[in-house]
Amino acid sequence: MLRSFSLLPILAALLSAAPCDLTVTGRYVVTMDAQRRVIENGAIAIRADRIVAVGTRAEIDRNWQPQRRVDRPNAMLTPGLINTHTHAAMSLFRGIADDLKLQDWLNNYIFPAEAKNVTPDFVRWGTRLASLEMLLSGTTTFTDMYYYEDVVAEAVKEAGIRGVLGETIIKFPVADAKTPEDGLKYAEKFLIRFKGDPLITAAVAPHAPYTNTDATLKAARALANKYNAPLITHLSETKKENDDMQAARHMSPTEYLNSLGFFNGRTVAAHCVWVNDRDMAILKAHNVGVAHNPSSNMMLASGVAPVVEMLKRGIAVGLGTDGPAGSNNDFDLMEEMDLAAKLQKLSRNDPEALTAKQSFEMATIGGARVLGMEKEIGSLEAGKRADLISIDLDAPNAVPMYDVYSQLVYSLKGSNVIDVVVNGREVVRDKRALTLDQPAIVAKAREYGLKVAASVKQKH
Repeated sequence: MLRSFSLLPILAALLSAAPCDLTVTGRYVVTMDAQRRVIENGAIAIRADRIVAVGTRAEIDRNWQPQRRVDRPNAMLTPGLINTHTHAAMSLFRGIADDLKLQDWLNNYIFPAEAKNVTPDFVRWGTRLASLEMLLSGTTTFTDMYYYEDVVAEAVKEAGIRGVLGETIIKFPVADAKTPEDGLKYAEKFLIRFKGDPLITAAVAPHAPYTNTDATLKAARALANKYNAPLITHLSETKKENDDMQAARHMSPTEYLNSLGFFNGRTVAAHCVWVNDRDMAILKAHNVGVAHNPSSNMMLASGVAPVVEMLKRGIAVGLGTDGPAGSNNDFDLMEEMDLAAKLQKLSRNDPEALTAKQSFEMATIGGARVLGMEKEIGSLEAGKRADLISIDLDAPNAVPMYDVYSQLVYSLKGSNVIDVVVNGREVVRDKRALTLDQPAIVAKAREYGLKVAASVKQKH
């Protein structure tokens, strides 16, 4: 006997479901919300540039009708990773001078190489190369300090990645400014041009206390505050920097900048390796975000930042790769998560010093706090920007799995990333960049490599 079958319940469910542009499903959704929910058989619904719902797959399927659906039953969905400190265009200097002390590396190799090679075209292709590498390894937001940041911004928008981009101010002539005053003028034009852009947060980036005068540092702060923009700088990266400042000013670099009112506004400080209790109290009091760069600090033997102490004080700490030339030769933030945890364990002789969960927090919601963007990015929650990644759980290094955070930090790699969505737009699908021409970028990078090699001395 044939049973009667009605389509009415199915039609009713479809009609009651709200429309959205995209749903993504996965075996796990690692939300990084306030409760740190991990949802098994979860899904995310996206409309335009925002997440509209996060829940179980059954809930999302019941309540949302997408134009496009991506099912990843053997993948983990997480917030996009946030790189809080790098120099993207320096990708074209990758490997030019390694195994050196910071000042030797800067003064004898990098600054001369930049003087002979950095042009708008160099910056554009270097940023394309960096963006390609970052997207393919799961980074959806990065913080940059370099020259021709308007060109960087153009390349960033082309790639579809999110950028907090700081125009560098420095006391000697550089590619886009003969004087610090010229640099400040360039920075102001940059701030005006990209104000309110959905992907670009324009910033001012005085290079460091030791490469700028009091007047320039104060002017940079004033300019950033005028446009409610972040101020980005290097701070207490090496013992020499601290010793020199103590000798000249009888203050630490942090105390010196504080005396200038430098921290009176939104600030991101990269490194903070050689900070003491007084310094950390200043950073906390002014809500300064710290970009921790474990690979860079290890490679240059700069020291070990007191990350555990900073986190205990409630200082916002994120992770950065730094530039890919001599201080770290890649942009893989998953590698930084692994090293960040292990470096703290080793330096403190304590395997519990920094956990996998804390390290992943630094790469996501912690990084968002550093940038003052935690209400927009850093977690998978309704109302936030739709920045997310899917990570393959079928790879040999992904099985078996007992704890998602342990797997993310100690087992999985950037090469395990399958899909990337930034601002609601799919920019990587099935490990292939959709917005960038990979063969053309790789070919151009090789071409620039030959030009750079011919123009400067290299350390071998």
